Amino acid sequence: MAFQISPGVNVSEVDLTTVVPSVLTTAGAFVGTFDWGPAQEIILTDSEVTLLKTFGQPSSNSAVSFFSAANFLAYGNNLRVVRAVGANCKNATVTAGAAIRVNNENIFQESYLSANTNTYGSFMARFPGALGNSLNVSVCSSSTQFSTWEHKSLFTSAPGTSDYTDALGGTDDEMHVVVVDEDGLFTGVKGTVLETFQFVSKASDAKINGQSNYYKQVIFDTSNYVYSVAPVDFANTVSTWGTTAANKTYATPVNTYQSLGGGNDELPATGDLQTGWDLFGNKDTVDVSLVVTGDASTTVQQYVIDNVVNARKDCVAFISPAQGDVVNETDATATTNITTWLSSLSRSSSYVVADSGWKYQFDKYNNVYRWIPLNGDIAGLCVYTDNVTDPWFSPAGFNRGAIKNVIKLAWNPPKTYRDTLYAAGVNPVVSFPGQGTILFGDKTLLNKPSAFDRINVRRLFIVLEKAISEASRFSLFELNDEFTRSQFVTLITPFLRDVQGRRGIVDFKVVCDATNNTPQVVDNNQFVGDIYIKPARSINYIQLNFVAVATGVEFNTIVGAA
Repeated sequence: MAFQISPGVNVSEVDLTTVVPSVLTTAGAFVGTFDWGPAQEIILTDSEVTLLKTFGQPSSNSAVSFFSAANFLAYGNNLRVVRAVGANCKNATVTAGAAIRVNNENIFQESYLSANTNTYGSFMARFPGALGNSLNVSVCSSSTQFSTWEHKSLFTSAPGTSDYTDALGGTDDEMHVVVVDEDGLFTGVKGTVLETFQFVSKASDAKINGQSNYYKQVIFDTSNYVYSVAPVDFANTVSTWGTTAANKTYATPVNTYQSLGGGNDELPATGDLQTGWDLFGNKDTVDVSLVVTGDASTTVQQYVIDNVVNARKDCVAFISPAQGDVVNETDATATTNITTWLSSLSRSSSYVVADSGWKYQFDKYNNVYRWIPLNGDIAGLCVYTDNVTDPWFSPAGFNRGAIKNVIKLAWNPPKTYRDTLYAAGVNPVVSFPGQGTILFGDKTLLNKPSAFDRINVRRLFIVLEKAISEASRFSLFELNDEFTRSQFVTLITPFLRDVQGRRGIVDFKVVCDATNNTPQVVDNNQFVGDIYIKPARSINYIQLNFVAVATGVEFNTIVGAA
């Protein structure tokens, strides 16, 4: 507080109510192949319905990615998805041969929304991919031609002059726009109307209830299928469409029916997928805890381990072997293939969880069965565990480790081969008759003996580190004295005691005093808090000893008997 020069009352307020905050532990991350939707952009999805609406139905190219993401969402409601596309994946446009890729709304807004160029025609598919070739856009911009327009029944009346433009002395600014699934690739029925835009304006400054009614802006803001790039009948309308309304008579060309074409699919290369994963590299801007890799190649898995989870140190990656390693293979061959995969992966990390394979599940969108990697489910089990208990409980076993939507496993490893896998750090997934398909291991991919070779311990420390580091930010720029150190201990201790009461840790100790904040530490403007944790351990091995004794033996004389 400031020193007072003359008598008076100075009121100050000191907030000592800071607590250790709760942290997000169920947010997932995924990068994969989809046929539709924004590309190279993080999109939050909360359900399979949202996934379907945003990225389209699965196809032979996208099914593994789609169901890897959907399987995670079967257990939780927070998955950040990035669609990766190949270099030759293009948006469909009205002008044939005008190949272009506009990955997402941000790129269109920066480069095309305010421009009036006819290079690509009047409309463009909203996202890259051949699916956009199914689109047709119909425009009626004249009241005199409304009666002959095939879509007139969708509108209450003909376009004319809006109140906004009329007040400024302009005329004929209104138009109707219809987006049609011409080839039926979106809906399965050719000619289905996907969306309509009525009484939108050709005037760039037009408004309704304070909101823009300019047709390009309205379509940009609300359409799920197209962008408007340039005026229809460009040569005759470019001088008026997109200009301000005052004293303007807008051109009204004949009704137009414009099919989009030139859209192209291309599967993402390794570099495209790595670029997608780069979006999750900064933990200060994207908060994720569970990283689903789907059917990523060994190279991509290595990239995720090195550049995402090991770099961030606040999330766990879930990986599976390749489909060919386990589908239609013998027990011995599958085991050899998996250990060979781990050898080529050449990574040891407590931030990675490996499973034993793939599952067979039904694709209701295409009425077929498909092989899907299990890592989406294993990450999902962590979400389920968080919801019913806490992150420091194991997601494995019969209580919390039941996997959903399994027709059969690609490989159901017997006990002998499970021993080999577990010793290598791979968690077997096993189908038990009458008991379902169960995650039957809780190891991380750390190859040295340590408490961190278990999923529950690794996730416990992620929670502790994220929460306590978040709370510690409020000690920055304070004075490194006994008061601040005591305040830090007082802040952290109740949080750890709560975790202890919820069975996450056995015991703990917080040290923050002159013993670790030495004069040299203080002079270097540093602050040190040492937090010692005894983590709770999951049961991996049960030994039951059954001992037969003679009839005359008294149990109270046997060592260990109750």
